[in-house]
Amino acid sequence: MEAIGWTGWLSIASIAVGAVFFGAGTMGMLRFPDVYTRLHALTKADNLGFGFVVLGCVFVAPGVAEIVKLAVIWLLILVAGTTAAHVVANAALHEGGNVDDSADDETRGDRSCS
Repeated sequence: MEAIGWTGWLSIASIAVGAVFFGAGTMGMLRFPDVYTRLHALTKADNLGFGFVVLGCVFVAPGVAEIVKLAVIWLLILVAGTTAAHVVANAALHEGGNVDDSADDETRGDRSCS
């Protein structure tokens, strides 16, 4: 059995951080009240999560060609995720989707001047 080197440990740590970001994005999608905050949580966290997963793969990639392929895949996913979020937000806007203002002053904090 071969020991894991420092690049292996960096890879494991980076992929674990990416998994945490994926989990946070999923929780945001499930817990936030409206489509806009859900999209924000999901796209930001998933882009960071996938970036960390790609970084973890870069540490153990056998050559430069594989690293370039990983970078191209990451850029394509960034563009696709951003485009999809824009399309969904635009459709929600045209369908009359408003930001959820159902929270009362106790949960938002009283910002009145009186």
